[in-house]
Amino acid sequence: MTGARAASLAIALAMAGVPVGGALAQKQSRNANVLTALWAAGKPAFGVYVPNENPGPRGQPPRPAVYTREGGEKLAANPLYDFLFLNLEGAYDGAAITAIADGLRGAGAAGRKTLIVRIPPIEKDGAAAARARVAEALASGADGVTIPHVRSVDEAKEAIAFFTDAKADVWSPSHPGGDTIAMLMLEDPGAVAQARAIADLEGYSILACGIGSLAQALGGDRAGAEAGTQTVLAEARRAKLADMLTANPQDVEKRVKEGFLALLMQGPAADEAIRIGRAAAGR
Repeated sequence: MTGARAASLAIALAMAGVPVGGALAQKQSRNANVLTALWAAGKPAFGVYVPNENPGPRGQPPRPAVYTREGGEKLAANPLYDFLFLNLEGAYDGAAITAIADGLRGAGAAGRKTLIVRIPPIEKDGAAAARARVAEALASGADGVTIPHVRSVDEAKEAIAFFTDAKADVWSPSHPGGDTIAMLMLEDPGAVAQARAIADLEGYSILACGIGSLAQALGGDRAGAEAGTQTVLAEARRAKLADMLTANPQDVEKRVKEGFLALLMQGPAADEAIRIGRAAAGR
């Protein structure tokens, strides 16, 4: 790690309320990703979706999403955010990754933010496209990539191999010195049923359940989706993986206590939810 990156990480950890010293300080000196340093300290990380800067009028058909360096700079200035989640699942855009990454690394940043990019699922455009997108996202400044709608153990293995092919230094329970985030999402009943076997795979960082997509797959059964989410959480915790979930001011304290290590907010109440979550986490 360069001296500048190490100094930026130290500032971010101080803002996060994580003590820097001893073995943890040595780990952090090797690792520029504030999420993994927080997890090493047993603390959850908090972040927000990168907002589309071209949402259009409410109730109208969606416009093509716009993400700019200026938008990244604005997000970087908020000291509440540990990470930003750029959702390109519906429409992949490599230029958007570069723009947000450049903005997050600007001089006005309040600490170093981790940037995680969600790409389209493997099934949408095929494995070759997904592999190329993982490599491009990381080369463009992303600190991690999310593979959504992983459908099986074999597909999970394929997704993990994308990061190996990209020569990414992935953080995992067996490799705590890594600084790249590899995230797999299980979003249908068949995949959730394989959560234990997927959690036992090595070489990735986050195992998460897409609770909204799972509820849709279950015909709107929110209770069933919550049960699936808890199944994935239990397997992630057993395997010492992180688990990410969306949250809001009403449930973030509960999610912190349940053991989710990455909580993702959206909309006007995002900052309020993060303040509540940070207090619940002792941050």
